[in-house]
Amino acid sequence: MSGCEARDAKKLVRSPSGLRMVPEHRAARSPFGLDEPPWVPDKECPRCMQCDTKFDFITRKHHCRRCGKCFCDKCCSKKVPLPRMCFVDPVRQCAECALISQKETEFYDRQLKVLMNGATFFVTLGASDKSELMVCRLSNNQRYLVLDGDSHYEIEIIQISTVQILTEGFTPGGGNSRAIGMVLQYKVPGSEELAQMKFTAGEDFSCNKKLSASWLAAMHKVSK
Repeated sequence: MSGCEARDAKKLVRSPSGLRMVPEHRAARSPFGLDEPPWVPDKECPRCMQCDTKFDFITRKHHCRRCGKCFCDKCCSKKVPLPRMCFVDPVRQCAECALISQKETEFYDRQLKVLMNGATFFVTLGASDKSELMVCRLSNNQRYLVLDGDSHYEIEIIQISTVQILTEGFTPGGGNSRAIGMVLQYKVPGSEELAQMKFTAGEDFSCNKKLSASWLAAMHKVSK
């Protein structure tokens, strides 16, 4: 096993909420992940925290795996995937949390995959007037933005402070604009100063503009 594979190794753990496939090393956790919430103690929850129904032998209490609050079966019946907490199977969530998780599933299933597949851009560092053609992608552990060309860079996602998407063809009504690049500002390890990097979609045939635009759109959603 290589050093990278060892760092990214995962293990199966069981919690009161269900089975989770988590990184063996906490430092290797995805920046998009969430910790499991503490459950509201049963003794502090005599009624459903949504509809106020009193719990008894017939009306049982359930804990939402995302927020940890107590609900009756009617208010906490949905089992929805929760990839941000690394659950192997869909888990029980209240209606409000289930809606949030369903929206996030699209992000995990589509946007992160687009970013990990990568796209090609001309990359310019700081105020330099020279650019380099590089393949940009999100690392498999989702912790780094990796740039490969003649040079190699790895930018830790949590160190990125701003993401500005560059567009062209903007109209007052917001139509007909398309993403053509972005500007990143990020902290350099060991320094409080911000570095800047500009990404521009290539105009030549070898650079797939549609792929670049999709990658930029996904990066825009990640920044939110």
